[in-house]
Amino acid sequence: MTMTDPIADMLTRIRNGLTVGARHVDLPHSGVKVGIARVLRDEGFIKDYREDHPDEGHPSIRVYLKYGPDDEKLIRSIQRVSRPSRRVFSNCADLQPVLHGMGIAILSTNQGILSDREARERNVGGEVVAEVW
Repeated sequence: MTMTDPIADMLTRIRNGLTVGARHVDLPHSGVKVGIARVLRDEGFIKDYREDHPDEGHPSIRVYLKYGPDDEKLIRSIQRVSRPSRRVFSNCADLQPVLHGMGIAILSTNQGILSDREARERNVGGEVVAEVW
């Protein structure tokens, strides 16, 4: 079986992990997924992530999920915006804050995977991969 949208799969694994209260989720490795995990960590939505490159087998990423002091989910929503069937692009001037600044948009730009805040600071636009709040 081939996966048609590995980024949607990553977001679904994170969403499902949070639903069952998992401490971490594992997913297949890719550069884009590492970039998304880095943005989620830097913006405080996950604890951390670790890349695993075994001598045999497939490389993977372990994403450590983050919860509040009473074990409440810190990620209320994590949704794919741009899909393989419908790409969504935005230039820097059109980037709107997500949920009045309480959330973030994750963009794929020519400078790598960035949060909407980083994209505005660098004055770049790109494909809006996902929104998180």
